Amino acid sequence: MIGEHVLVGYVPDPGGREALDLARTVVAHTGGRLTVAHVHPPDRVAAAGEAHALLEQAAELLAGQPAEYTVQEGRSVGRGLSSLAGKVGADLIVVGSPPGGARGRIAVSATGDHLLHSAPEAVMLAPAGHRPTEEGLARISVMYVQRPQADEAVARAAVAAVTLGVPLRLVTLAIGDVSTGRLRDDLALAIRLAQESSGLPPESVTAELGEGDDVAAALTDVPWSEGEILVCASSEDAGAHRVFLGEVALKVLRAAPCPVAVLPRGYS
Repeated sequence: MIGEHVLVGYVPDPGGREALDLARTVVAHTGGRLTVAHVHPPDRVAAAGEAHALLEQAAELLAGQPAEYTVQEGRSVGRGLSSLAGKVGADLIVVGSPPGGARGRIAVSATGDHLLHSAPEAVMLAPAGHRPTEEGLARISVMYVQRPQADEAVARAAVAAVTLGVPLRLVTLAIGDVSTGRLRDDLALAIRLAQESSGLPPESVTAELGEGDDVAAALTDVPWSEGEILVCASSEDAGAHRVFLGEVALKVLRAAPCPVAVLPRGYS
């Protein structure tokens, strides 16, 4: 289950604070460890001191919540976070959206882009302006298309749903003029897979088919709840145990109205 050890990349802007809030919400549900990190370039003399000062800010924002704080050198923030995740044993890296993006939607920074195409652990991104609800996590949705990586994501998300006591929903998008019959059949089989993988009762796993002329329109056709997260599988082009988000999944991520987690290929 993702979230047993969460690594959040903190920067002193709204996206950094939103990532911190999201990471705190995840560990509140999983009971996992939280590591807060700031990555600084190796060629600036004062960078390490500035990084420690920023982590003190993060500690104030967490208001006493248990966490570990780490300063990491890196040629880029994405590389630094990827390296640090392996060192500390994190299974989820959380980052926010950069300034200037549409409120309620995920914008992909250079850091996010690096993580979404090479991170060794699951990656979760917070939409701009995201604020967790008081209830926290309310439902896990999985973006589903019939292929092995998506089946794996369904099975893992189903186990997480049971562990966290939340319902599971499978979402498939019908883009343009396509037959929906096969897609509905695939969803029915995926529901069975979720139940067999986890013991989820029938009332706790549902499916939705969103239809539209493009990804954004099809996602809008699907109702979304407060406190939801969306789980996506990596592309078939991903290396073993690496995150690699394909073209369509990247469009889903940018149009989703909730935090999105991307699992590495072969996630376990």
